[in-house]
Amino acid sequence: MKFNTKTRYGLRTMIELAVQGTERGVYQKEISERQEISFKYLDQIIASLKASGLIVNSEGRMSGYILAKDPEKISVYDIYKAFEHELMIIECLKGEGKCSRERLCAAREFWNGLNDIIINYLESTSLIELAIKQEEINEGEAASMFYI
Repeated sequence: MKFNTKTRYGLRTMIELAVQGTERGVYQKEISERQEISFKYLDQIIASLKASGLIVNSEGRMSGYILAKDPEKISVYDIYKAFEHELMIIECLKGEGKCSRERLCAAREFWNGLNDIIINYLESTSLIELAIKQEEINEGEAASMFYI
């Protein structure tokens, strides 16, 4: 199982917006530079996040992008779904009739259980948790750069 690049960069973009808060919008150029994502590729990521209702353009002098709702109310699974369809770790879980052995296969039950665990983990992890962790990392990084 592998998450695509847009999903990974989309999560980083959302964490960046959550860390920056809603005092002002964050410009695409800022996100691109801080997250080391090409500006052009970030266009596609932002379009998906906007289409999913996760981010909006902020208005006025402080324009840019902001989260569409509180980061406590956005799960990692919400972000995942902005870029990928329903999570299925193997093809045979995609529905009845996809596998001729589905009623005879103990492995399918295992994969289904693992799939559920992953989805539950993504659903139970909120954007605010990751933003807090990122702020801790940023503070630690800033402290380690200060020396005499």
